[in-house]
Order: sequence, then C-alpha cells, then structure tokens
Amino acid sequence: MDTGKKRIGFVTPWYGETIGGGAEAELRGLVHHLREAGVNLEVLTTCVRSFTDDWNKNYHKPGLTEEAGIPVRRFPVRKRRTADFDAVNLRLMNGQRITPQEEEVFCREMINSPELYDYIRDHGAEYALFVFIPYMFGPVYYGCQIHPQKSVLIPCLHDESYAYMQCFRKAFSNVRGMIFHADPERILAKNLYGVQGECFVTLGEGLYTDWSADAARFRSKFGINSPFILYAGRKDAGKRVDMLVRFFAAYKKRNPGDLKLVLIGGGAIDIPDRENILDLGFVEKQDKYDAYAAAAFFCNPSQMESFSLVIMESWLAGRPVLVNGTCAVTRDFVHQANGGLYFNSYPEFEACVRYLLEHPDTADRMGQNGADYVRQNFRWDVIVRRYTDYFDRIGDWT
Repeated sequence: MDTGKKRIGFVTPWYGETIGGGAEAELRGLVHHLREAGVNLEVLTTCVRSFTDDWNKNYHKPGLTEEAGIPVRRFPVRKRRTADFDAVNLRLMNGQRITPQEEEVFCREMINSPELYDYIRDHGAEYALFVFIPYMFGPVYYGCQIHPQKSVLIPCLHDESYAYMQCFRKAFSNVRGMIFHADPERILAKNLYGVQGECFVTLGEGLYTDWSADAARFRSKFGINSPFILYAGRKDAGKRVDMLVRFFAAYKKRNPGDLKLVLIGGGAIDIPDRENILDLGFVEKQDKYDAYAAAAFFCNPSQMESFSLVIMESWLAGRPVLVNGTCAVTRDFVHQANGGLYFNSYPEFEACVRYLLEHPDTADRMGQNGADYVRQNFRWDVIVRRYTDYFDRIGDWT
C-alpha cells in the first residue's frame, strides 16, 4: 500500500511485547506484520504497564521509543478516583444497567491520559487513520471522538453489560469504520450502535500457522495415556470453566470410563475430582500445541468471545472442538468450518461428548476441516492483505 508521508496510529490503553491479554496479543501481531509489509505506523498508548497493573501508576517513561522495531509513543495517565470507578464497575460486572451519571463516572475515572488526547487533537493531520483497540477503555472512548472521520475501531466486542452503555453508542456510532473478528460481532455492533456499510467489515484475526504438534510427546511428558478433553485458557467463572468442570463430573457419573479432563492455563477453580480432572497450570507453548494434538477434542465453554484463538489452534493441530451454543461467535465458526459441535445444556453436552468419542473418523475429519478453514482465512499473509486493502480504501492520505 502507498501510505505517502502519513502514518497510521494504533491507539490502545497499554502496550508491551510481553504483556498478556487477547487484544494486546492481537495488536502486537498486527502491528509487527503490517510493519513488515511496509505500512508506516506507530503505537500511541499510556505509560501504564498492563491491564493488571495500577492504572494510576506511570511505569514507562513518556515519549517516543522503538520497541522490537515498532515506534511506540507513550503518554502519562492522570490520577483517578478508583473507588468511584470500582463502585460503578461492580454493577456492570453483575450485569446491572447503570444511569447516565454512572456512565460518566465510569468513563471519567477509568484509565485516561489528557496528554494523549491533546496529542491526537493537535497532530491529527499527520495521520491517515487512527485505529483504536479495544472498545471499553478511556483512550479508545475519548480518543475516537477527537477525529471521528479518520477513526477506526477494532472493538473486540462481546454481548455484555458494558457494550450496552449509551455513552459508547453515542461515541462509536460516529466513527469512520470498525473491524470485526467475526460476523456475529459485526451484527452485534450494528444492533447496538447502528453502524453498517462498507467501512464496517469483518476481517478476522491473524494467526501463526507454521507450527507442528506431537501427541505422543505430550502423553510421554505428562504421563497421560487415557483419552481426554482439553481446555486451555484462563480458569475462571467468566470463561465458564466452572460449568465445564461441573458438566464433566456429571458425565463421569453417568458414563464410567477412563476419560479425563485436562486444564491448561492460569487461574484457580474448585476441582471436585482430581483423579479425573487434571490441572497442569501454565505449560510451555510447544507443550500446549502437543496437548491439542493428543486430545480427543477441545472444549471452549465461554459464552463471550469476539474470536477464539484456542479453537483455531485446536483445529491447526487437527482436533475438533466443542463450544458453548450461546456464544454466537464460536458457534458461527464451528458452522463455517464444519469443525465440531456445540451444546446449550448438559444433555446436549453429554450427547456431543459421546458422539465425538464414538465416531473417531468423523472427529478427525472435523479437525481437518477446521485446519483447512483456519489456513484459508486467518494466516497472517491473508490478514495483512485484508487490512492493507481496507486502509488504502478508507484512509485520508492527502
């Protein structure tokens, strides 16, 4: 793409080469691959280290640096009234609607950087576009309102209480465009914010696909010889891992045998049957890949996803997936790929588990279908081409 002298500014609340989080990892991969493709870009962010750090603390020094080849321009945050924010946020976390006054408190007392907003306002002419990710943080909410006609949002949107806030509808309904990971996310944004048209597009998310997995190596290293269902990711109620554990325990009572449930990742959750539910905690990346290949299938019980890296990785390892039918995004991926099954209740969960275990040839075909789907749609070269075509089409390069 011909970017001329202007650049694209990617605006995010925090940035770093090693910090965790799905949106954070997506942005890192995206800016690195776009940079390699010749896109003139930089990251605009705060001096806060990460989501899990104190949003009042400026960990990084302000100013422009180059980090792993990416220009990163950081701005200090202002002090916030944490208790005021926490009170409103607790109501949102419990799925409660809040008043316009409480919405104002939420936006004002979360992470914010007036110096970042001033910079965007004063230097807007130097940028072809500003791309904001993800949707519910101050730098995105306030930043996209400064130059809305050159603002693009990668919202990472879920069907959750935050998404229904009227302040977000007002701000996001005026942006130049949005980029979605999946069509159900695009449809949700249309229903919530009224956004539609050629600038509101589903481009997907880029994945590293050139890795291999060895099922025998995983079984040998961890001493697991029984068939098992795999879960990889954060172990908490928000991801509905508690439901998966409960459903698996019920399945074992009704279907005696040697089937195990293997959990990989951080977090803690009550495990009632440690003989059959094995929590491996954090493992090396190659061990995770090998676990996918060794599993009978992968289960993602989450109800709220805008993408799902783990089901894509399971497919790349050749294994089918079982997903929560109430999650429109993962259910849609399963339909498009013909790469697995979905459940809406315990009886459906049990029926799906039994089907996948009793039809191994079909399960293998589902896994291969999924691998083909990922490579056709989410390889980095595919994603970079989609993004550069999109930027060329809507960017203000003059």
